[in-house]
Amino acid sequence: MLPHKQIELRLQAAVRTVLPESDVSVVLVRPCPDTKFGDYQSNALMSLAKTRKLNPRQLATNVLAKLDVSEWCEKVEIAGAGFLNFRLLPAALAGALQAAARGEHLFFDKAAQPRTIVVDFSSPNVAKPMHVGHIRSTGIGDALQRVLRLLGHLVITDNHIGDWGTQFGKLLLGWKQILDRPALERDAVAELERLYKVINAECDANPARLEEAKRELVKLQAGDEENLHIWREMVKLSQIQFDTIYGRLGVKFDHALGESFYNPWLGEIVADLLKRGIARESEGAVGVFSDGSLPPREDPFLVNRDGEWVADPALVRKSDGGFNYMTTDLATVDYRLKTWSPHEIVYVVDDRQSPHFRKLFLTFARWQPDAAKGVKLVHVGFGKILGDDGKPFKTRSGDTVKLGDLLDEAEERAFKIVSEKSSDLPEAQRREIARVVGLGAVKYADLLPNRQSDYVFSWDKMLALNGNTAPYLQYAYARIRSIFRKAEGTSNIQHPTSNIQLAATEELALAKHLLNFGLTLEAVAEEYRPNFLCNFLYELAGRFTSFYENCPVLKADATTRASRLELCNLTARVLRQGLETLGLETVEQM
Repeated sequence: MLPHKQIELRLQAAVRTVLPESDVSVVLVRPCPDTKFGDYQSNALMSLAKTRKLNPRQLATNVLAKLDVSEWCEKVEIAGAGFLNFRLLPAALAGALQAAARGEHLFFDKAAQPRTIVVDFSSPNVAKPMHVGHIRSTGIGDALQRVLRLLGHLVITDNHIGDWGTQFGKLLLGWKQILDRPALERDAVAELERLYKVINAECDANPARLEEAKRELVKLQAGDEENLHIWREMVKLSQIQFDTIYGRLGVKFDHALGESFYNPWLGEIVADLLKRGIARESEGAVGVFSDGSLPPREDPFLVNRDGEWVADPALVRKSDGGFNYMTTDLATVDYRLKTWSPHEIVYVVDDRQSPHFRKLFLTFARWQPDAAKGVKLVHVGFGKILGDDGKPFKTRSGDTVKLGDLLDEAEERAFKIVSEKSSDLPEAQRREIARVVGLGAVKYADLLPNRQSDYVFSWDKMLALNGNTAPYLQYAYARIRSIFRKAEGTSNIQHPTSNIQLAATEELALAKHLLNFGLTLEAVAEEYRPNFLCNFLYELAGRFTSFYENCPVLKADATTRASRLELCNLTARVLRQGLETLGLETVEQM
């Protein structure tokens, strides 16, 4: 077990001795924000003292009298109003690194109580090309599920594909009347997009045309065999495009249950909501209205218009009898709970859908209160990708940027840079490096900002070999691997019995940072923020550079050389594991 975990357990035991009735699960040990005060810190005693109206410093003194962490720490210090500061002994630090070198851990522990977590992400629409906006949900969702799996949780990923709805009436009409078969064979999704645009424009201009499209939709919903056959073909052709993009991004799903999967249950759900008095009819439609349990400002079923709070219901059946997202999403929660019994369902969907998810979670809690108590429903929102003009990122002609085109351009730009830097490498190798670096650059640039912030898309920034970028981190990994190539026959060196020595300031700083890998992973999982891991890896690469520049490795004496090579090896392993957990590949040479 890692030192901070051992300290945490001893601290919890000491608190339990002093305050036998307290909930010690809130007593946590975390990295010190400022290393001049120590390596780890706990501020839990202040809140425990406050709720019991005790003097926090006196409580800290009492707990400290029952606390023995001398195996791992120097003398524990009380600071401020009751902070406890812990400074690791170099021997404890070296011991943790030697355990990692022996393969006992890689600075993280598996969850003591694994949870079952459903992660819903990506969710493209059938008959539409995946665009630049899909990189956000896809990348964030994939990174989160990788972190959760690494920590030992049972993760179920589900791609809730948009394969049903009113657009299919127009698509069916276009397929039957203006389909260009050769174009469909060349680029199926582009042809489906063309059909929709043409028919949609005609429907806007001509009410009779819109009625035709509606009739095709009604036939589809009623199970007309011809329309179902065409619809299935559209779904199949779209899935080929999805699979191609996901293959390039290295993203996999356990399930891809589209909206159509839930159709059989929608009528029953609306009937049940009406029967229970949760939903009611209004102007021919059926909606869920505010139950008055929340203050108006916090109630998503109300909206303020001209200083007055008016109803903004969650519609579950439209006036024409059709269902919508809310109905399908209620069916989806119900199905997931009955099928997988998750502790948590995480929706990685952009921030603009926040009101929808607030309504969904509250409606489900009213519909199935017992089931809702047993599951945590979370909306993980994110901001927009902007162009240099501060507006949503578009092509020069003003069209949406297609994701496939974006990935192509990333690889080509990376190939030019790799060819300039390493012209001596064979073209096939340069192409492979460019693929890894180009795709990694796009993914990392999207994961690096606070997910709820908008960010400006910049090729120059994301492909830079310096600064907090994927190429910089991938290069840092390749650079460490090159050390082993130079170290004569030690390319896969492991020193499970070597005595790791940590004397230099830079050695200690690097070792202490490695120890925080697990805490960073836990913070990503708790707050659904992959950028924590991006920043950890960037700081790790920086600390390694400082270590390598100030602490000779290959030219050191045999004992020091062995110790420092192991420090290099552990850094490379954490860099590689961290990048892989973000969904990025590495290369041995750049």
